[in-house]
Amino acid sequence: MATTETRLPVRTGISGAAPAPRMQASGKTFTRVTGIFLIVAAILWLIPSLFAIKTSLTDNGVAALGAQEILTDLSPTLESYVALLRQGDIWNWYLSSFLTSIVTAALTLLFASMAAFALSRLEFRGRAAIYLLIIIGLMIPTQVLIVPLFEELRMLQLLNTYWAVILPQIPSVIAVFIFKQFFDGIPRELEEAARVDGAGLWRIYWGVIMPLSRPVIAAVAILTFVWTWNNLLLPLFVLSNPNLMTIPVGLATVQGSFGLRYADIQAGAILAALPLVVLYMFFQRQIVEGVTGSGLKG
Repeated sequence: MATTETRLPVRTGISGAAPAPRMQASGKTFTRVTGIFLIVAAILWLIPSLFAIKTSLTDNGVAALGAQEILTDLSPTLESYVALLRQGDIWNWYLSSFLTSIVTAALTLLFASMAAFALSRLEFRGRAAIYLLIIIGLMIPTQVLIVPLFEELRMLQLLNTYWAVILPQIPSVIAVFIFKQFFDGIPRELEEAARVDGAGLWRIYWGVIMPLSRPVIAAVAILTFVWTWNNLLLPLFVLSNPNLMTIPVGLATVQGSFGLRYADIQAGAILAALPLVVLYMFFQRQIVEGVTGSGLKG
């Protein structure tokens, strides 16, 4: 009886390992090209920042002559910084910006997380429609709402108060979206175990969901703080009291009163951005973890 032996093709050690070096070479090339691109992008991003720093360290008379004179000037001075810190109202601007940004961030975290918890973990009629309406809010420009907001705040007699800056910025669509996407990824078994132990909705939200959401809480808090700190349009419309002005509004008044004193303007801009730079340096890991761990990556 004849037997037929079927032989499978056998790869040699060389042919089997051949694709690996090509893939490794391709990966190294991609890494090098990406690294070069990032270095070039970083340099292009740093050039305006370095020029702004150089301008702020230049005398106002020299700065008014143009970019070439600013770059060739070799006598740096802190006169603009000293003038702003001593004569200006920048300390009041700092206080107003810190107060409004911290309160806005805290209230945004509370209400956005509660709304996201309801949309993510509760079953009720019209949930999908409500979430759709919230997402549509991303498409509405802030500039369109500034006049209705102004009239509403005027009717409530909140103009020229910190609440006029804080309240309109608490409803944050992007914060609700980020929280909901993160909550959707939390296993429901944890919630069911808490229910078995007799936990109610508030205890599940505060004792189970929120402790697991620390990365996204940090990211939303920092991003909201930065957005509120940099917001110019709303405080410009609702604040006219110099003692209540935030940093962006105060810088706008400095620019209008100083005219061609570019060094003072740049010094003020750097002083305004300095707290945000320090904030990012200390919390950059939390920002990256929170954003990559939320729905922004999907």
